[in-house]
Amino acid sequence: MTTNGGFKPVFCTIVPPHVLDKLARNEDPALARYARRTLERDALERTRRRLTTVVGAPAVAPPATAEAGKPHRTIYDARHNTDLPGDNVREEGADTSGDATVNRAYDGLGATFDLYLKAYGRDSIDGAGLPLDATVHYDRDYNNAFWNGEQMVFGDGDGEIFLDFTLPIDVIGHELTHGVTQYTANLAYFGQSGALNESLSDVFGSLIKQYSLGQTADEADWLIGAGLLAPSVTGTALRSMKAPGTAYDDDVLGKDPQPATMDDYVRTGRDNGGVHINSGIPNHAFYLAATALGGNAWERAGQVWYDVLTGGNLKEDALFEDFATLTHKAARARYGDGDELEAVTKAWEQVGVRTL
Repeated sequence: MTTNGGFKPVFCTIVPPHVLDKLARNEDPALARYARRTLERDALERTRRRLTTVVGAPAVAPPATAEAGKPHRTIYDARHNTDLPGDNVREEGADTSGDATVNRAYDGLGATFDLYLKAYGRDSIDGAGLPLDATVHYDRDYNNAFWNGEQMVFGDGDGEIFLDFTLPIDVIGHELTHGVTQYTANLAYFGQSGALNESLSDVFGSLIKQYSLGQTADEADWLIGAGLLAPSVTGTALRSMKAPGTAYDDDVLGKDPQPATMDDYVRTGRDNGGVHINSGIPNHAFYLAATALGGNAWERAGQVWYDVLTGGNLKEDALFEDFATLTHKAARARYGDGDELEAVTKAWEQVGVRTL
């Protein structure tokens, strides 16, 4: 696999470690066991990813028969083991599988490919037709999904707190967008740059869902991971871009800790400096800009965010103010001093982030 210069290995999961940490201390021994097992597996995969990158990951190129501007998807089945990628169970163009999880993964990869190609002219994750691989049925009772720098991996959930991780299409889009960031801005996964990394995945994960459903900004739910929580959980999703901090409030999971503005910015050494927590601030800024503009969020607001992500001016250690400033410049460069610039400027003002 080739990446942009100075690539830093990043292992990105959809469920934040602070959620799994809380579950691991639960009085129910089964729930605690599932969470501990997931945390242990995540730690092993994170280490494996770091060591693989040091050795040098193999280049991944489309097969000679692949058409430009067409996805090349392969779905593998780990069969509840942890060796990747697993058994090949569905390739590009093959008939629908009898396994709904396989089909959801296949369709989710396709929906992500479609949004990037049709809205932004980007041919796959790397912009050069990178094959899209995913493994389903990873491990047993595995409560996460992740991008490991080369492919997607989905757990089935424990059935008690989390359901099948292929159910929400925005989870698939979120994790694959970590790949887009890897090949473009390569944002460092710590502190505010890490929160921006997470936020960009939430933004485009949400846009992929909206695009696939044909929803306008006003029609969208702006939730990340809706349908992932089991019925017994008091909550609607993992995160809310519309109202950060309200996605769940549950006896087992605890309360959603995301802030919506800089007034409540969380300073912590956990979760790589709160990357899954403080991402609520730029998430909310995007929601405010997109809904102020109305229509399809992937068009004007999404285009501005995409321009910043891929424009080459976003530093790896960027702060919120750096990103906000670049969105301001991108909006003006593409749309002039119109509604787009006003919406972007006001959105960042409302969350307490200034533009430099």
